[in-house]
Amino acid sequence: MDQLALIVGLLLATVLAVGLGDRLRLPYPVLMLLLAAAMTFIPGFPDFELAPELILPIFLPPLLFATAQKSSWAVFRVRWRTLVLMAVALVVVSTAAVAGAAWLMIPGIGIPAAIALGAMVAPPDPVAVESVAGRVHMPRRLITVLQSEGLFNDAAAIVIFQAAVAATVAGTKLGAGVVLQFVIGAALAVIVGIAMGWLTRLITKLVTSMVARSAVTLVIPFAAYILAEELHASGVIAVVVTALETQRHARSQDAAERVTRTAFWDVVELLATGLAFGLVGLEIRHVIRDEGAAIFGMIGTAAVVCVLVFVVRFAWLGLLAISARKRKNLLQPTSPKEVLILTWCGMRGLATLALALALPLTTADGGDFPARHEILVTACAVLLATLVVPGLTLPWLMRVLKASEDGSHEKDAARLLAKRAQTAAISALKEHDLMKELPADKVALVKEKMTRLHAELLDGTLKNESDAEKRQRGRELAIAVQTIALDAARQEVVAARSEPGTDPEVADRVLRQLDLRTMAMPE
Repeated sequence: MDQLALIVGLLLATVLAVGLGDRLRLPYPVLMLLLAAAMTFIPGFPDFELAPELILPIFLPPLLFATAQKSSWAVFRVRWRTLVLMAVALVVVSTAAVAGAAWLMIPGIGIPAAIALGAMVAPPDPVAVESVAGRVHMPRRLITVLQSEGLFNDAAAIVIFQAAVAATVAGTKLGAGVVLQFVIGAALAVIVGIAMGWLTRLITKLVTSMVARSAVTLVIPFAAYILAEELHASGVIAVVVTALETQRHARSQDAAERVTRTAFWDVVELLATGLAFGLVGLEIRHVIRDEGAAIFGMIGTAAVVCVLVFVVRFAWLGLLAISARKRKNLLQPTSPKEVLILTWCGMRGLATLALALALPLTTADGGDFPARHEILVTACAVLLATLVVPGLTLPWLMRVLKASEDGSHEKDAARLLAKRAQTAAISALKEHDLMKELPADKVALVKEKMTRLHAELLDGTLKNESDAEKRQRGRELAIAVQTIALDAARQEVVAARSEPGTDPEVADRVLRQLDLRTMAMPE
């Protein structure tokens, strides 16, 4: 009962943290982490034990799915170079730098265990970045870069970590096979994601309940993650691909379902994020408590690693900015200001904590895992340094650099997309051929009303109708016209969402307005 009460308390605290964060202009995940860590100092506070191997399967699928739904395949096709350089190459470079420092500073750690430490602190957390960046009016282009990086970097880090831990436990060297393992795992994960996307479409066609169709999107991410992990593939990539496939095959006529699903996922994402970071705070406190006074001897190494992860990220992004200016590539940081912002947004989170807690206690020969305590303390120090400090100071940094946007660019993009939707609606009203793309029941309704009205106008029968009957027929015609116009407009926006030049979040915003208009129409 204490465990259940603690979870309910963390969920309630999440709601309060959101309200407090809005008032203080601070990210609520950071407030939740600090609040949970502080609560453990309360006498008699119950302990919460969560098996390390369950942290990623419980929290990553819904949070990754929620973030990936806001993107599209077109974004990744355009940004594939940035994706490779930041989600894979930067993880490898960060891992190597941290592993080298740990090998030099921690006695007896060994190269494989040092690489495991590097892998667990290498990937920034997309959930933390999303919750922080959106509140400071960061340029949309930079947010997209961070989102693209965060959706896939966990996959590279987890593969490196698992290979390094296996080599440490077995007492062998870490070979080049990890590269092949990553490629095969990624390929299998893409197949799993595509299959799950197809399964989602099939279920939504067979199930008539709108609530059930929305609920299946909560089940599918877990199924994709678990299946991929069972096949020794990347659960992270499988979930992301599932989300992208689900969005790619979204139907324009599902207005009510889209509105319901969006509201459902907003609640799921908020509560899951708050609970996850609350548990991170509890676990950090446990690590500090378990290590006791010995933790003071580990502060030096932890501080060096914390500084190193910032320096490596800053240097790498600086190189990308130089190359971007030479190639005039706007899909990467292009100025020192943007390099600093993206560096400050390299916040670690769930993956770092989960991998740290997943370290085995012993090796195959029964000995202690090399430098396990130092690795845990260092990983938690990096998590705190990269999450709490940037999370609390990012609003100040954006003001000092004068880097915040007023949203005018997004408003212009939304205005252009709305104009496209309006043009499509007008064309649909002029060309009956477009009606073939509408649902059959709506086509029949509109044709019947228009045919009957046209015939009655020709033979003059409307002359004998009362004013009330005329108003009713005019109302029916207006509804029919709106039906054609709104369906054509939604089709245009759904199609535009998959185009390389369209920001998916802007398209979703315009589509939501059309969906609400559709739902407000009388049947």
